[in-house]
Amino acid sequence: MRGRDRIQYKTLDQVRTMRAAGLVVADALDAVRAALRPGVTTGELDGIARDVIAAAGATSNFLNYGEPPYPAVLCISVNDEVVHGIPGSRVLRAGDVVSVDGGAVVDGWHGDSAFTAVVAGTADEPDPRTAQQQAADADLVEVTRQALWHGIAAIRAGARLNAIGAAVEDHVDDRYGLVEGYGGHGIGTEMHQDPHVLNYRTRDKGPKLQPGICLAVEPMLTAGGADTRILPDKWTVATVDGSRAAHWEHSVALLDDGLWVLTARDGGAAELGALGAPVSTRLS
Repeated sequence: MRGRDRIQYKTLDQVRTMRAAGLVVADALDAVRAALRPGVTTGELDGIARDVIAAAGATSNFLNYGEPPYPAVLCISVNDEVVHGIPGSRVLRAGDVVSVDGGAVVDGWHGDSAFTAVVAGTADEPDPRTAQQQAADADLVEVTRQALWHGIAAIRAGARLNAIGAAVEDHVDDRYGLVEGYGGHGIGTEMHQDPHVLNYRTRDKGPKLQPGICLAVEPMLTAGGADTRILPDKWTVATVDGSRAAHWEHSVALLDDGLWVLTARDGGAAELGALGAPVSTRLS
């Protein structure tokens, strides 16, 4: 631990273990994405992730986290819910916008990732949205995904932490509400560590980024206003105006020769290469 905000810098071997945790998270989220369909409950999706994490010999970093203790291994947020939605009996319907956030721990090291997808219609349950609404929801999800990668691509040795939020904000460019009350974080031997990673530009440039830092970057956008409220369950965060929301996240390591996205199967090579960001060869 050294430097501003007591940032935890990792060795290459420690990052390798975080990569193992990241791949467990990728497996769990892939299994959930494959099961996303009309009629499935959010609780059933949580069960799928629990099984994947357990089969890998890993543990959940979400379960029993915080106060009140979080009761699940995933956060599943639907439509106007931004983050921290608690899985349960809710039945998903065609056209729902669903954000799934999950994590895992391997040998004491954490991984954390999230994606947003729209539940596709079926012959039995066609998508009830208009073509205009379908296009709007698809754009919200895609712009949020792109904002994630622009934020990640801004991570490089010598850059200031604020470059991440500036890159996210520049990509969003007032097209959507940019939620400011929640953001990314350092990650390592704890799921949430210093520094806090904002999704927008501030006057405080933050600490210089150095090899060994690991960050979770996670932009959250809304189709309307950016104001949010916490629901009575004391966890779920929803938009005040009822507009739909999207959330994407990856855990990322900055190494001495570039970036490695710990929760992406290819280490982020395809997305980062397209953005001209250096990709590490140390873990490939």
